[in-house]
Amino acid sequence: MSPIRLAAGVEYDGSGFFGWQRQRQSPTVQACVEQALSRVANHPITVHCAGRTDAGVHAFCQVIHFDTQSHRSERSWVLGANTGLHPGISLLWVRPVDEQFHARFSARRRRYRYRILNRWVRPAVDRGRVAWCRRPLDADLMHQAAQALLGEHDFSSFRAVGCQARSPVRRVHAISVARHDDEVVLDIEANAFVYHMVRNIAGSLMTIGRGERPVDWMQTLLALTDRTRAGATAPADGLYFMAPAYPDYPGLPVNDRIDFPPDDRSVAQ
Repeated sequence: MSPIRLAAGVEYDGSGFFGWQRQRQSPTVQACVEQALSRVANHPITVHCAGRTDAGVHAFCQVIHFDTQSHRSERSWVLGANTGLHPGISLLWVRPVDEQFHARFSARRRRYRYRILNRWVRPAVDRGRVAWCRRPLDADLMHQAAQALLGEHDFSSFRAVGCQARSPVRRVHAISVARHDDEVVLDIEANAFVYHMVRNIAGSLMTIGRGERPVDWMQTLLALTDRTRAGATAPADGLYFMAPAYPDYPGLPVNDRIDFPPDDRSVAQ
C-alpha cells in the first residue's frame, strides 16, 4: 500500500524526561512516542515535531508528523499508541495530511506559556510544573516591560550560547503578563523562537517585577544584543509549549488553540 503522512497532537509532562529530542540519555519524549507508534504500525516510525523542548519542559499540544504504510483509523492510532505510552505522554488526535505538510516548517506561529508561583512558600502539588519566586512580583510592571518585545527584533540578548539558529531575528505577535492569585503567567506568541528565548525573557521580566530594574530595561536589552547583560535563565519547570498554528491546514484541531488571522502568512524561521 502507498505510504501516507499523518499529523498528530501530543501532550506531555516534561518532568523526568531529557527533553523532546531522541538522544543517548533516556527517556526522551520523541523516543517514547516513536516506540508506541511503531508498535501500532508494525514497522519503525520516525516523527518530526513543531518545536523541540528541553528537559523538564511541558507541552499541551506538541504537533508531530510521520509517514507510514499502515492504514489505521484515527481512533486506532490514538488508542493503540496511548496503550503503550509512558503515563506522562498522551496522543490527543491524529489526522491525515498531504505530503507537503511538515510539523516544523508548515507552522506559522508558536505559543508558549511560562508559569511562576509567586508566594513565600515553595510548591508541593505543582512541584516540577511551575517556577517559584518567593519575592513579590509586580505583574503589571512586567506586562508593561514585555510590550517592548512586540514586533520583529534581534533577540540575541535572549538567545542561549548553544543556539544553532542561523538568525537571531524573530517576530513576536503577542505577549502578556498577568497575575492569577498566587500565580504570574507569561504568554508569548511568535513566528519562531531562538534557544531558551522564553526562559531568558521570563528571567529578565522577573528582575523587573522584583523592582531590581526599570520597565524600560527590556528595550535597552534588545538594543544591546548581548546575552550577558540580560537576566538569568528561568527554570524549565514553568515552561509550556502550548501549540503551533497551521493556517494552510485549517482542519487540524491544534489551530483552535491560537487566534490566528487567516490572511497572515508570516514565515517561521
